[in-house]
Amino acid sequence: MASHQLENYLKTYRRKSGLTQREVAFLLGWKNGAQLSRYEKRHTLPPLRTALAYQAIFKVPLAELFAGVRNSVEQDVVTRVDELVAGLQGKNQKGRQARLTARKLGWLSQTHSRDLPSKN
Repeated sequence: MASHQLENYLKTYRRKSGLTQREVAFLLGWKNGAQLSRYEKRHTLPPLRTALAYQAIFKVPLAELFAGVRNSVEQDVVTRVDELVAGLQGKNQKGRQARLTARKLGWLSQTHSRDLPSKN
C-alpha cells in the first residue's frame, strides 16, 4: 500500500526538534509564528529564502522537507521532458540545427537517465 506523502514536513521536523513555533519563528527572524503556522498547515509555500532557512535550522535537505512538492514538480518536469524530446525528435533539420538538436537530445538523455523514444 502506497503511503500518502505530505507537501511538506515542517511541522514533523519542528516537533522532532522539540522547538515551539515561536522559537522557530525567532530563528527565522520573525516576531511571531503566524506565518509559520500557515506553512506547517500547507496553506502556502514559503519563499526560497525561508525554505533555505528551514534547511539550515533543521539540517535537513529541502527535497526532504518539501518531499510532496518535490515529487509533484519532478513529475511535471518528466512529463515536459518527454514532450520536449518528442518535439525535438519530430523536427527534420540539417546542418547546424541538426547538430544542436542532437546535442539537446543527448543532454536530456544523459541528464534524465531515461530511455527516450527513438526517432524511427
